[in-house]
Amino acid sequence: MTRILSPDSPPAEQFTDAKKAVERLILLYQQATGFLTEHFQKAMDEAATDTRIRAFYPEIRFTTSTYAQVDSRLSFGHVSNPGTYAATITRPELFKHYLTQQIGLLIENHGQPVVIDVSDTPIPVHFAVSGDAAITIPHEGAAEFTLRDVFDVPDLSTTNDDIVNGTYTPLNGVGALAPFTAQRVDYSLARLAHYTATDPDHFQCHVLFTNYQFYVTEFEEYARAMLRDPDSGYTSFVSTGDVEITDGDAPLPGTGKTPQMPTYHLKRANGSGITLVNIGVGPSNAKTATDHIAVLRPHAWLMVGHCAGLRNTQQLGDFVLAHAYLREDHVLDDDLPVWVPIPALAEIQIALEDAVEQVTQLEGYELKRIMRTGTVATIDNRNWELRDQSGPVQRLSQSRAVALDMESATIAANGYRFRVPYGTLLCVSDKPLHGELKLPGMASGFYKTQVARHLMIGIRAMELLRDMPLERLHSRKLRSFEETAFL
Repeated sequence: MTRILSPDSPPAEQFTDAKKAVERLILLYQQATGFLTEHFQKAMDEAATDTRIRAFYPEIRFTTSTYAQVDSRLSFGHVSNPGTYAATITRPELFKHYLTQQIGLLIENHGQPVVIDVSDTPIPVHFAVSGDAAITIPHEGAAEFTLRDVFDVPDLSTTNDDIVNGTYTPLNGVGALAPFTAQRVDYSLARLAHYTATDPDHFQCHVLFTNYQFYVTEFEEYARAMLRDPDSGYTSFVSTGDVEITDGDAPLPGTGKTPQMPTYHLKRANGSGITLVNIGVGPSNAKTATDHIAVLRPHAWLMVGHCAGLRNTQQLGDFVLAHAYLREDHVLDDDLPVWVPIPALAEIQIALEDAVEQVTQLEGYELKRIMRTGTVATIDNRNWELRDQSGPVQRLSQSRAVALDMESATIAANGYRFRVPYGTLLCVSDKPLHGELKLPGMASGFYKTQVARHLMIGIRAMELLRDMPLERLHSRKLRSFEETAFL
């Protein structure tokens, strides 16, 4: 039998102070990852022994024998039924503000302490050493020992979305306290760093998605203007490669290779700033980005991209505010059946419409000249126009669609699935059903006049949402019958 070497586990401890509970989580996590990092480096420098090296994620556990007496309008911060609930935790320093907030609500609403302990879930060595840039995990066969014989490695059988998909079966009667397990979070944090070329630490709570690089230039210009304004509340701007500036006039050196999804962060205290992700084109990219950003528990994400206008009355440059989605993207069919309705969220819709009014200086009936509210269809075929038109056009007409793109319904559906408030404001860049295709000569003038205004509307909407109480933004509309206590 192989001997297992693990760090000494301190006894479980109860807390009625959320800040102290989080401090305990941080200590346990640092002890575990420090232990794994030290022994991994030793194994690489010297030689691995026949001893298995193992450390475990910290855990939050909560037990209540009574139903919570809470404001019925509050959709989070309490458990639905008496029982025991638990969540494994990773990177507690990164999630410090979130954990303090969620644990605090749980203690307050139930009048019961939380227990912080070491879980029985091993930490894969890949995730434990990820914070040390000097350490790399060798590929299978590259080291002088078999990695899996000595250390725990990522296990996809336990890295899944069972909790958020509603298919989770409690183990030993212990329910889920949070929407993601520690392994699932660690996996997504690693993927985010890979796809966006920025550390997850930089991500803000309000995320804008776009499908064109033109928006990035405008976002950088806006960020620089905010950094020049000492009263803006914004503290720094981060570009790909984790290049960070605090001076609006500072240069941003190039980082060479462009990542698959270039991402930029305009930061504020407690992550209340804005992140812009250029997801590129297609529903697969949209799903990939939102799958991983969801573990950061953002307060809202919005799609601000280009679309095909489907009505002859629309003009290039008009805006479309989605109030329904026709899902023909297919990438989420296994996770969220197409018969599940994706509702418009009133708080997001109002913020977007108010932002359009403020930026364009139009309101009421005049606003209808440049903005339509209606169904947005998302399709997985970029060249759908080349197919037999009878089928697609009929479905678009029956759905009352006013716009077509390849990302919006995916982002909205994943927002619904992950309980992240979502919305869509698109800009018409072509009208393929009416002879106005997206051609270079037409597009150049459109881009010059509309990109800056469109992006400013998205930014202004996020600023309006930032000032909204969390209990109003994270409403019951996104919550099912029995939900995790944590957002």
